[in-house]
Order: sequence, then structure tokens, then C-alpha cells
Amino acid sequence: MTSPIRVGIIGVGWGSVVQTPAFRAVPEYEVAALCSRRAESVAKAGEALGISDVSTNWEEFVRRDDLDVISICTPVGLHATQAIAAVEAGKHVLVEKPQALSAGDAKRMLDTAESAGVAHAVCFEGRYEHDRLPVRHLVENGFLGQTYLGNALTIGDYWHPTRPLQSEWMYKTAEGGGYLMGLSSHDIDFFTFLLGEPVAVCADVRSSVPIRERGDGSSIEVDADDTSVVVLRMGSDALVTITTSVVGLHHNRRELTLLGSDGTITVSGAIQGGAPTIRAGRAGDDGLHEVAPSDRMPRSGVELPKRRAAGAIRSLALMLEDWLPALEGKPAPGVPTLEDGWRVQRVVDAARRSSAGEGWVSMG
Repeated sequence: MTSPIRVGIIGVGWGSVVQTPAFRAVPEYEVAALCSRRAESVAKAGEALGISDVSTNWEEFVRRDDLDVISICTPVGLHATQAIAAVEAGKHVLVEKPQALSAGDAKRMLDTAESAGVAHAVCFEGRYEHDRLPVRHLVENGFLGQTYLGNALTIGDYWHPTRPLQSEWMYKTAEGGGYLMGLSSHDIDFFTFLLGEPVAVCADVRSSVPIRERGDGSSIEVDADDTSVVVLRMGSDALVTITTSVVGLHHNRRELTLLGSDGTITVSGAIQGGAPTIRAGRAGDDGLHEVAPSDRMPRSGVELPKRRAAGAIRSLALMLEDWLPALEGKPAPGVPTLEDGWRVQRVVDAARRSSAGEGWVSMG
């Protein structure tokens, strides 16, 4: 391992906007090189970020002797191939979520990384959001007692017919699109991280607006989901429900509720923008009391960019700090790994099967 830890990022969309500033907030890392299939895109990103080492050949990129970590921010369908190639070249890997298009691909990624003995992580940095860190602390310290119910609700208007089109790949399930992968996956990860393994899944996953019009009058056939309700039976006997919709006109809402024998925790706020409200109360209290959001910031003190993605940058930087021990072969508790990504993808696959007519799907 070199010092600093040299990082090569494949993909310069999210890789430029979030990953590069997050890595730069942790001084042990150095974003040394960028790679993208489009020469114009990677050159433009390199110029904007002050990185002159750019490439369009990811196969050669992952084999470079001067890179320690390969971070993969490419379209979802490329994740498995690129991550496995990087691992086989002896690199530690960080993979954007969704980890893969299927649980089978996610498991191959995990098995290859485990066999190679490299560190691996997946970007479920939602665990580190300023409203979820206090929830983690409370649950890990037994605040709830026996957990009865976990509920997450996310409603936005991103795909309402009155809104402009997003990137077209997002409307195609085969390309990793839809919000079961895009938003619900964060809640699936958070609940399974806190409450353990799900044993069965039941879901309804829908595309409410099957045709979207382009500006030129042509249309897109949509098969990716804009709305889903996922129910998990947990091995601990807790019940979890995760409701997500992005066709909610004039909506920008995110809620989390955890009910247990000894306590209750609630979080409410906007998907983006505004400070969330966290409340918690235990048996014997006179009700729910406000809990302060986490004030944890990257220990480097680096000022983070003040833009829409600032929250994601902060959360990922904290995750990357906690990942450092794994790069030396030590435990990094709480950091989501490719195993966690595989677990989430198993739930996603089961939810789709359930919605297609299988009813309750066993996770055994």
C-alpha cells in the first residue's frame, strides 16, 4: 500500500460530483487518475478537478501498478465485470450502488473479492447521513428493546408527468433503472444493517407512467419502477415496510419509524434540503423528545463543496474514513461491504418476483 492511498475512479458523472470531493476530504487518499469510455468527458472532468492522468481504457486502468483502490461509478451493468477485473488485479474496490443488476452478479463480485483477500465496500453511505447516525447509535445501544416494526416512506415527484425527463437509462430495468434500486435500496440496507437478515419478502413494484414523451415528440417505453411497497419479515420477528414513490406531485418527503418494546424512534424531513427532525422516547418518558442530528464531519476539517450533493459528499467521506482499517486488513465495522450489497440485491430480486405473482418469497 502506498502512502497516500492512490485511487483510480472509473466513471466521471457521480465520480466527479461526489466521489472525488469525498475522497479528497480524507487526507489518506489521493484521487490519482480518472477513467471514462468517452475521451471528451474524462478530459473535461480531469481539467475541472485538476487531474491530468486520464484514460478511456478501463481494462488497462484496473491493472495499473500505481493504483491501490479502484472506485467504480459506471452504469450498473458494468459493475460486476469491472469490479471482478479490478479484484483479480489485486485492487481494493469501492462500488457505487446499486451493486449489480442481479443477486447472482453481486454474489460473484463478493466471492471473488473474498477469495482475493482485498478490501471491498459498496456506497450505501446513507448509513452515515446526519439523521441516521443517531438512529444507529440508539438502536446499537438497545434503545428499542425488541423491535416490532420498522417503516420507511420516501415520496418525491421526480417522475411525475409534469417533470422533465431524467437520464433515459433510469427508465429501463435492464440498465439498473427504477427507484427500488435507486432509493429503496438505501432503506433496505439500513434496516438489514440494524435489524439483521430478512427471511421473507412480499412486494408490489409498479411503473405508474409507462410512456414518457421526449422534447422532440418521440416517446420512451418505461419498464422501471416509480412506485414500490416492500414488506420484509425479519429473522428477529420484526416487520419492515418500505414505501417509495417518485410520482408524488408537490411531494418531497422522507420518514423513518422504529417501534420496539422499550422505545420509539421517528425521523421526518425532506428527501433533499432542510433539517430533519429526530424524536425518540422510552417507556416511562412523557413522550417523544427531540434528538440532535449528528454533527460528525470529516476529521480533516476540509470545507466541503456547498452544493446540492454536499450531504452525499459528507456521508461518503465519513464512510471512507471508517473504511481505512479494512485497507490494512483490519475490521471496519459499520462500513457496507459487497456482502451487504448482495443482501440488498437479493431483496430487490425477491421483491420483483413477488410483484410478478409469487407472493411471499422465502430468502432461505
